Amino acid sequence: MTTSALPAPEKPRRIAHLDMDAFYASVELISYPELRGQAVAIGGRSEHRPLMQADGTRQFARLGDYVGRGVLTTSTYEARALGVFSGMGTMKAGKLAPEAILLPVNFDAYRKYSRLFKAAVASVVSCIEDRGIDEIYLDLTDEDSDTVVLAKRIKQAVRDATGLNCSIGIAPNKLLAKICSDLEKPDGLTVLSMEDIATRIWPLDVRKINGIGPKAAEKLQHLGVSTIAQLAHMDTTLLQESFGRTYAIWLNQAAHGIDERAVITESETKSISRETTFAKDLHARHDRAALSEIFTSLCNQLALDLQRKKMLARTIGIKLRYDDFKSVTRDLTLPEATADAQRIRQAAGHCLKRVPLEKRLRLLGVKASGLADQDDVSSVQGSRQLELDV
Repeated sequence: MTTSALPAPEKPRRIAHLDMDAFYASVELISYPELRGQAVAIGGRSEHRPLMQADGTRQFARLGDYVGRGVLTTSTYEARALGVFSGMGTMKAGKLAPEAILLPVNFDAYRKYSRLFKAAVASVVSCIEDRGIDEIYLDLTDEDSDTVVLAKRIKQAVRDATGLNCSIGIAPNKLLAKICSDLEKPDGLTVLSMEDIATRIWPLDVRKINGIGPKAAEKLQHLGVSTIAQLAHMDTTLLQESFGRTYAIWLNQAAHGIDERAVITESETKSISRETTFAKDLHARHDRAALSEIFTSLCNQLALDLQRKKMLARTIGIKLRYDDFKSVTRDLTLPEATADAQRIRQAAGHCLKRVPLEKRLRLLGVKASGLADQDDVSSVQGSRQLELDV
């Protein structure tokens, strides 16, 4: 009598989110080491470049001297202790910390150090999802090393390559990993399991969940919900009345730490996108008609691209870039794949409701991913219909 070997048990997921600490500001401190330990804000114009003095020292602009409608890109932790944060109006920040140093943005330097830290991580771990200039997701599930030992190796590799610190959160999924990476900044390392959700995640403000923006947080506040624990225990029927069925289901799942998204490497990504950079920055409220027309046009063009390629998309996403060059993305997975312009517009519109729209916009984009061949989808649907008929 022979017995077949039992399949190996599935490994528990180990997903990491790596976030560079105060990235833009930290890169600037490499060029200006004399500013270490000081309150520094990034977001000035070209005229705010430091001036070299006759004695070899540099003269820096002060935040309190700024005049204009600019917005800060980021700040050092010392400036944050004074209430100065990214996305804040520069003149408002100047009133809070007038003696803080003001530097202009230097995107060439930021891109250089972004490439360096990502290459350093890639020398340790292979499954990497690029999420922007200063953050990435890693799938550590198939790595043999101990979780903490591996994370420390990654942090050291980044430090050796760039001289910069990063914070890493490791959890069973992307949603929890992103929250964790922010819990012990700077230079943090947080490891969390599903059993830790009640003690580590539930006491946090709902805004710690990536995908709950200012407007959603305000609506939740009106419902008496300020912590993730309160959201987790809230009646989903009440959530649906305020947010609609799809977003309400997502809110409930997020509050319970549920997230099945995979870490998608660049080579695995299959997507089609349409985006446009505006000739002048537009505001969601003041330029609503123009933005709506552009948004609909992008969705129509995306639908035509899909139809031309005979592809259907399961996930629709949007991309916004604000006037301070910060970017946000949101996506929505549909029950059925589509190439219909109206359905794409509806899904993209739902994504748009999940992002803050207080700042002016310089870029708007719509993306279709989770692509499948139209004929393959039709074949599967036909097989299902045949099963039902039988």
